[in-house]
Amino acid sequence: MYAANNYVIRQASDQDASALDHIAALDSQGPISTDALVGELDGSPAAAISLVSGRVIADPFRPTAILVAQLRARAGGIVAAGRRPRLRDRIRAGIRPAPVHSPIHQQAGL
Repeated sequence: MYAANNYVIRQASDQDASALDHIAALDSQGPISTDALVGELDGSPAAAISLVSGRVIADPFRPTAILVAQLRARAGGIVAAGRRPRLRDRIRAGIRPAPVHSPIHQQAGL
């Protein structure tokens, strides 16, 4: 297992395109061109996962098995969170306003 400070998982950016193309070529796969997470080892990209398809690319010449497992776990959480409404929205959907039949409104003729 890697120590938490040995790797970084982050959202892929446009600046990662050439590094991801290189990793995909090393892994004999096509590049990931959609939203992705990048896993870095020692400050350089070593693996990536598509947030759309779940496809993974990894540098076969580096020890990336644990990093890939971490990428899959993080991507799973991001995808699940995107599918489920936020807690605030779920609470609001479950709360129905009480009918306005209070004694004050009845006395006022409302």
